[in-house]
Amino acid sequence: MLTAYAFYLTTILVYGAVDSMACLALNYQFGFAGVSNFGFIIFQAAGAYAAAILSMPRAATSNGGFQQYVLGWNLPWPLPWIGAAIVGGLIALPFVFLVGKRLRGDFAAVGLLVSAVLLNELVKDYVPFLNGAAGVSIVPAPFQSKWNPQGLGYQFVYGGVAIVITIGVYYLLRRVTESPYGRSLRAMRDNDIVADSLGKNLRRQRAGVLVLGGAMAALSGAILVGFISLWAPGAWGYAETIVLFAAIIVGGAGNHKGAILGAILVPLAFEEITRFIPPVANPTLIPALQWVAIGLLIILFLWFRPNGILPERRRFLSGAAPADVVSEPATNEGDALIKLGNVDQLNFRELLRLGDTANDHRVILSTKGLTKTFNGVTVVSDVSIEIQQGRLTGMIGPNGAGKSTTLAMLAGTLPASSGTVTYDGQDITNLSSFKRAQAGLVRTFQLASEFKKLTVLENLVSAIPKQSGDSFVGSLRGKRYWGSEDKANIERAQEVLEGFGLTQYADTYAGGLSGGQRRLVEIMRALLAEPKVLLLDEPMAGVHPNLAHKIGDQLTKMCESGMTILMVEHELSIMDAFCDPVIVLAEGTVLATGTMAELRKRPEVVEAYLVG
Repeated sequence: MLTAYAFYLTTILVYGAVDSMACLALNYQFGFAGVSNFGFIIFQAAGAYAAAILSMPRAATSNGGFQQYVLGWNLPWPLPWIGAAIVGGLIALPFVFLVGKRLRGDFAAVGLLVSAVLLNELVKDYVPFLNGAAGVSIVPAPFQSKWNPQGLGYQFVYGGVAIVITIGVYYLLRRVTESPYGRSLRAMRDNDIVADSLGKNLRRQRAGVLVLGGAMAALSGAILVGFISLWAPGAWGYAETIVLFAAIIVGGAGNHKGAILGAILVPLAFEEITRFIPPVANPTLIPALQWVAIGLLIILFLWFRPNGILPERRRFLSGAAPADVVSEPATNEGDALIKLGNVDQLNFRELLRLGDTANDHRVILSTKGLTKTFNGVTVVSDVSIEIQQGRLTGMIGPNGAGKSTTLAMLAGTLPASSGTVTYDGQDITNLSSFKRAQAGLVRTFQLASEFKKLTVLENLVSAIPKQSGDSFVGSLRGKRYWGSEDKANIERAQEVLEGFGLTQYADTYAGGLSGGQRRLVEIMRALLAEPKVLLLDEPMAGVHPNLAHKIGDQLTKMCESGMTILMVEHELSIMDAFCDPVIVLAEGTVLATGTMAELRKRPEVVEAYLVG
């Protein structure tokens, strides 16, 4: 009896390790990077099949040739497991096109889900590949020629090895996610369009996430198939991915320990509890009730505890004690109380690394015939403008005039239907937005676009370009490699934060700030992206008028230091006080350009916009 319990314990150890490893990998993709990989089971299945056919002998000569499969190299351990991880990573590469810039969010999730279903049918229907619906069986266990895989000692060692590898995966993913690269992944998760506009290469980041997560998932499949010695298409339906998602929701997305806790509570505990339910007349009832219970569990947690049992932890970059952090959401009435700190004392040329740029007022950004059409409707038509270096240029116009669309085309967030954009003497019409940002052309957005689940200080530091730890390889090199630079970047961001009078909110989640405070965070973040040309889309919206004019003073000083700013704004007093020249758009075309005093004398401008 004790021996039976011991064998049962070894099974629990192996399945617990496999489920934990899978949940860690999926949590890395979904919880940290925002990739809803509904086809996750593909990678675990690929690892199981790869490990099986790499460790099995040739199909035609083994066990009477009763099953068909490719390869059959009969490789010794650990080569099949290593090969499985490599296969999982390689299979991830084609899926990068599903989760690249063009296909995101729910569309990518559906694309990955459909891919999982199609690949399952392909493997099931094409028998010579992996033995069809019957699957592969009698998969050799590691070292079975020397030790008995059915022995209790062997199975305990197997379970121990699986746990050790899972611990290794935990620390590997922790090393990656607690680096500047991990911060960029979380920024992409919160708002990928904004991350792209700050110079983050979304396709490269998502490729890295899919490859590493796919390799870890495949390794978990390899460990499982070596233990149970068989694998078939019926074992990797799309429903298995839903179970893993349920585990992450219950445990806590964005928390590695939460992923492990969820793996223990959902796929492991639910499956084991059903073994102790007395048999009923209908044998399909218990499995059906299990899915009902999992569905209810997801709904209950999403409703009552959406962040899971162990929520994603907050990063306190400022060094302040958690008890001293302002965590309550601010009120919009508090915007009137915001006071810019020592912003007058900030050396913007040094902080923003503007260099010794001379204000020669040359044309640094221009368009010719810029046009944007949506479904046959022309929103912007034949816009030709010139932005001079070192000037604060304004752009005004009635609602629907095409101001934000023009800014989006300048930044590359929207592709132009026709026309050209020239920046610093180069045609950038077809250049991607993240490359434009890396070249110094940075934008803000009309609606508040902070990274909600990053603290204010994390928002600012994430924008600083060329961080040594802001790459997958850099993150693997550890804190000794990037730590001192990151500390300097944090101090630099703190200095800007102090200048804008929001030091007390450094470790507060940006999503909990008031409207005006979020605008300030967005402006500070854009400044720390080290722009040569800054495109501001209604930066004073929601900001108290007194504070807006103080910000305008600082924007003027930045232009005097060498920066170029193009600002869309509805508040005419801001345009009067700070912008020269001002461009007027109406019905998608340029109506006039000049100072506000000159524009007020033009009847077509007064009729189109200024009359109100």
